[in-house]
Amino acid sequence: MKKIILCFALIMAGTIMAQEVPLVTNVFARNNINLNGKWNYVVDPLENGYYDYRLMPFQTNGFFENKTFKTAELQEYNLNTSATMDIPSDWNTKDDRLFFYEGTVWFKKDFEYKKSPGTKGILYFGAVNYDAKVYVNGKLVGSHVGGYTPFNFDVTNVLVDGNNFVVVKVDNKRHKDNVPTVNMDWWNYGGITRDVVLSQVPNTYIEDYLVQLDKTKEGVISGWVKLSEAVANQSVTISIAELKIKKQVVTDANGMAHFEVKAKPVLWTPESPKLYNVTVSKSDENIADTIGFRTIETRGKEILLNGKKVFLRGISIHEEAPFRQGRAWSKEDAVTLLTWAKELGCNYVRLAHYPHNETMVREAERMGLMVWSEVPVYWTISWTNADTYNNAEHQLHDMIYRDKNRCAVVIWSIANETPHGDDRDVFLTKLAKYARQKDNTRLISMAMEVTKSANNVNTLHDNMNEYVDIISFNQYMGWYRGTNESCKLMQWIIPYNKPVIVSEFGGEALQGLHGDKTERWNEEYQEELYIQNTQMLDRIEGLAGVSPWILVDFRSPRRQLPGIQDFFNRKGLISSAGIKKKAFYVMKDWYEKKETEYK
Repeated sequence: MKKIILCFALIMAGTIMAQEVPLVTNVFARNNINLNGKWNYVVDPLENGYYDYRLMPFQTNGFFENKTFKTAELQEYNLNTSATMDIPSDWNTKDDRLFFYEGTVWFKKDFEYKKSPGTKGILYFGAVNYDAKVYVNGKLVGSHVGGYTPFNFDVTNVLVDGNNFVVVKVDNKRHKDNVPTVNMDWWNYGGITRDVVLSQVPNTYIEDYLVQLDKTKEGVISGWVKLSEAVANQSVTISIAELKIKKQVVTDANGMAHFEVKAKPVLWTPESPKLYNVTVSKSDENIADTIGFRTIETRGKEILLNGKKVFLRGISIHEEAPFRQGRAWSKEDAVTLLTWAKELGCNYVRLAHYPHNETMVREAERMGLMVWSEVPVYWTISWTNADTYNNAEHQLHDMIYRDKNRCAVVIWSIANETPHGDDRDVFLTKLAKYARQKDNTRLISMAMEVTKSANNVNTLHDNMNEYVDIISFNQYMGWYRGTNESCKLMQWIIPYNKPVIVSEFGGEALQGLHGDKTERWNEEYQEELYIQNTQMLDRIEGLAGVSPWILVDFRSPRRQLPGIQDFFNRKGLISSAGIKKKAFYVMKDWYEKKETEYK
């Protein structure tokens, strides 16, 4: 299904009431009204609030109008007296009736707004899973498809002084042509899952900017600033006080201003994650950010951070809240998860299998963790469907757009465990080229699969090797293939002169279940799996990093074994209750050795 942003809300005379606008970069540094908090909600499995009984979309009288309930008139909904839910959140863990629910839920929020001359109102959603239709004061202002990327609309012309309301129709039903598709191994959390803000910005505002080390010129910070309108001769200033930089530039006819300035910043590393306070400003606007500077590149089978060979000591993480489960979104969630990663000895995290919330990426950067960021092109996508490709490309665009100033992000990943085939190769090649076009300063990878062989020689052959910078693959020796002991017999052939990351390995264990190391599901089996796998990994030529699966047990409808899984994938090194399993310490010890080896 194509990702669409339809901003066509019309009044009766046909005047455009709202319009599509590109994402506002660093929205949380703006003058915002925070719309998080209690929202009313109505569960609508038959979509009665959107379609009439002939299955035609309502033009009037839909739930989006949020009519005041009057007993003298026939009305079978009342958003104002309906139950409330905390937003951001997911409905699966907020309402017991909705634990397995996939369908439509309507959300409504009232808010006060005061119009100010010379300003616009931009309504921003960090993410809504999956298909969102957004209405302000009863008018459709836009739609968005895709559950893990932000979107926003200019709602200036539908806002009024005083009382306003926003209604969002959220539909998380899975479809074959979606990205991800119907088959996946994580929970399909429905709802408004990330922050919602109404940003008040100048009529012509700083829409976007890039500030980074120049890739071609040593000792130079360069970038650009883009205004929301194609206005020339506007003065914009880029300031980094600690580096004594105050660079003034003037926009061209496209509203763009490019800059470069000589500088010798302290480079960001996991050991010393230096960030600078950066300000991008013009006469009526001041945007503050924290930005780090570093280089990332490959040389043969090595990954180089700031020109120095580095081993990526990683862990994979799902965007699932520690302890309470449900969709993670807050700073507290991010700090807990990333602190566990640091305790494991990580200098890198794989944020799988979709773009995580912006706070997670920023906290990783602050704490000194390199980031692998991924789009949900997962398993078997509709490779020949043009709308599916467009959806994937839009999600890739929005991931890169949002996080291009985050120095912690070192890898863009375009796929996970996709089956080999010509149609898949065409699809992924286009994605890889698109990523390279949008950002040539980071590395591109994807999680591949290794061809199995009866003689214990495992050869990686993937036509996508030509388009990625790092050869990454998932392998599950001791769990989905062979026994733990069979790790000793395995040989690995990766016939490409590029660095290798084993992007996944692991096995399941119920925390607190103990037994013989040859019996599955207990902590001793998982511990032995990690012992044997790490010894095997040491024999892989060109190994430059690993990100075992996974940091914490997470919910999955695929995992149904009673008394063991109970709808959790138990491959976590930490239980869903936050208790570390025995395998955690195996990995921690191995990472301590790697850290010493690469000093």
